Amino acid sequence: MTDGIHPDVLPQLADLVIDPTRPLIITDADEVLFNFMVGLEGFLSAQNLFFDWSSFALSGNIRRTEDLQPIDPQAVGKLLSDFFETCCATLPAVDGAAKSLATLSQHAQIIVLSNVPPQYAKDRREGLVDKNMDYPLIANIGSKGQVVRHLTEGLKAPSFFIDDIPHNHSSVNLHAAHVHRLHYVADERLSDMLGQAEDSHTRLYSWPDIEAHIIKHIETGEY
Repeated sequence: MTDGIHPDVLPQLADLVIDPTRPLIITDADEVLFNFMVGLEGFLSAQNLFFDWSSFALSGNIRRTEDLQPIDPQAVGKLLSDFFETCCATLPAVDGAAKSLATLSQHAQIIVLSNVPPQYAKDRREGLVDKNMDYPLIANIGSKGQVVRHLTEGLKAPSFFIDDIPHNHSSVNLHAAHVHRLHYVADERLSDMLGQAEDSHTRLYSWPDIEAHIIKHIETGEY
């Protein structure tokens, strides 16, 4: 079923080959595989800006170092576009992500489902390859639930969804409730601001914990 999936995403899904007999792990990228905020802080610093960590939101929290005032909310979009253009391919990997994915790949198929702006999908792919996380990438547009539903249709094995953003868990719960949803936020500062996503099954705090959790279920059926 492809209802609700952006037309630009459909060709990417058509190119995938999924084994219905093997478990499937669908993972986000920013703040799950890549240290988005660490990269953003470095980018902002080079432009005499900083993130003040008052909340999870970007708008209102990006401030000028000269007068501590927030930049115009309308400028945030352009700033983020410049950030992705400059840094998407070189963002640092989250500690343990590549190692755990390599182990998990012996037990399951892995797909990276990222809402990276489509024009920077090539850079995201380069970053994944460079950080030893060379797994299929879907550059998604919009909510993730319909895409996860499509990816898991006909699957006869366990499926897992890993993401940092609560509304993505809600979307998957709405459209693909059978998928086991793991809430993970790599940056401890962001993690401390967020409780467990309401529509996730569990909250985990490191890649070794994610790895152990998934393997336990695949091997025993327990969580």
